[in-house]
Amino acid sequence: NFLLVHVGSQVLVSLALNMEVTSGSFSMVAEEDSEDLRKDSAEEILEHITDLVNETLAEDGSYNITLSKEGILSAIDTGKSEGGPSGRHWVLDPIDGTKGFLRGGQYAIALALLDEGKVVLGVLGCPNLPLASISNLNGSSSGDQMGALFSATVGCGAEVESLEGSPPQKISVCTIDNPVNASFFESYEGAHTMHDLTGSIAEKLGVQAPPVRIDSQAKYGALARGDGAIYLRFPHKGYKEKIWDHAAGAIVVTEAGGVVTDASGNDLDFSKGRFLDVDTGIIATNKQLMPSLLKSVQEAIKEKSQLD
Repeated sequence: NFLLVHVGSQVLVSLALNMEVTSGSFSMVAEEDSEDLRKDSAEEILEHITDLVNETLAEDGSYNITLSKEGILSAIDTGKSEGGPSGRHWVLDPIDGTKGFLRGGQYAIALALLDEGKVVLGVLGCPNLPLASISNLNGSSSGDQMGALFSATVGCGAEVESLEGSPPQKISVCTIDNPVNASFFESYEGAHTMHDLTGSIAEKLGVQAPPVRIDSQAKYGALARGDGAIYLRFPHKGYKEKIWDHAAGAIVVTEAGGVVTDASGNDLDFSKGRFLDVDTGIIATNKQLMPSLLKSVQEAIKEKSQLD
């Protein structure tokens, strides 16, 4: 059951952070809250989550503790912070890429730290992403070691290691400067991005390769180590981007030498609370391709608005 794993993940990350981060007050912005689980009808689900979390804690052995149901609910509710421009706030997506997770495709556990409204640290755990690179177009690769952990700290660059803990390797975005040689990532789900618009952008840019469609912030990790050159995300009108869907991925890409902006070329602003105020969409690439990419994006958006 996805809900069990999603909530369980939030509980475990919250618990670990609370154990390890001892200085100052603790604040976390996360997707889940306990409201639905406090209803009588959710008693059985809460019991399953409690069992799952305690089994995981026992197996892992890092913390010698057992949580009660109330302890589970309290741990979930540490994620109720609104974030904002002052203080420090952890930002968590306990499982980013629901459909990918359910399909056995790409998903990520994404954690970032906001300090005075700026992302200063990001970690992306991608269990189904090959450690080396994505070598074919459906986002998987045969024979490679699976599971990649990306991390970045502001001013220190970005790294990748295996989920088992291999020595970290420095990563950087690709150096492609000719769009003809560029490939681009976009969401697997049509509901998450307007594939017609991204197709038009790619055409204007002169991109020859078909899009690589994978779920979740695994795209940011793959882009940061040079598996592809461009990431385009253009949700349907009215969709509000949440900060936990982009904070960790954005710092991993920027620390790997890339650029992440909205469709107008503005930096993403994570200081406004739980949502991002972005113009039309989000684009990420290397510094060489960004000027021509922005130009193509703006042309394609203008044409689409004339047709709508």
